[in-house]
Amino acid sequence: MSTAPALDPAHTALLVMDFQPAILALLPESDRDALLGRMEMVISDIRARGGTVAYVRVGFTEADWAAIPATNRSFAPIAQHRLLHHADPDTAVHERLAPQDGDILVRKIRYGGLSTTDLDQRLRARGISTLIIAGISTSGVVLSTVLDAADRDYRLYVLADAVADPDPETHDVLLQQVFPARAHILDTAGLHTLLRADRRRPAAPEDVPSPDPLPPPEATMKGGIARKGHPGGPRECADDREYPTPTGRQA
Repeated sequence: MSTAPALDPAHTALLVMDFQPAILALLPESDRDALLGRMEMVISDIRARGGTVAYVRVGFTEADWAAIPATNRSFAPIAQHRLLHHADPDTAVHERLAPQDGDILVRKIRYGGLSTTDLDQRLRARGISTLIIAGISTSGVVLSTVLDAADRDYRLYVLADAVADPDPETHDVLLQQVFPARAHILDTAGLHTLLRADRRRPAAPEDVPSPDPLPPPEATMKGGIARKGHPGGPRECADDREYPTPTGRQA
């Protein structure tokens, strides 16, 4: 995994894509539960840092089915069998990851999260330039969205343990050989570390109060004055705040 640069939550969106009961059913139950647990933590982290959470789900109306041509090998069978109706509870976002007020929610009718939605416009309107990708499946919505978003010049992060695919070999090939050319690859623990590093980053120089001037040497020598940050005193910031060293970034 590559070394991921720091995140600016104000300009970052987490894409929660196709976490719907009908799509989750493609995965083994044990994998499904673990994945949902990691996503709950990631969403909580992003919300706590003031980032945007954007949900993408797949679902079709009667008109959507009718518009799918027989030449579309992926979606013609869906239209033929009237699958994934947009009002079916199994196409709603999973209840454990339910959207909240202020989140973005879009419905798509093809693989990618951007191509058949207004998601790009809504992200741009919020000043979003960085996307964190999570979704099912790695070879479907994740692959299509990564390729499209890279062409739209977003900075991309793919969460290796928040994407999944029914085919483990395909999943591994994409994460190891395809995505790294377009995105930073990290896991959910690595994202948590990046977000903590942003929170602990020292204030900009202009925001840090200037230290008190040094006392005259004779005052220190004769009066035995021990000042914070000066000879004879403990090494602390002039305004008594602690500035921890930023944590190491994990990729």
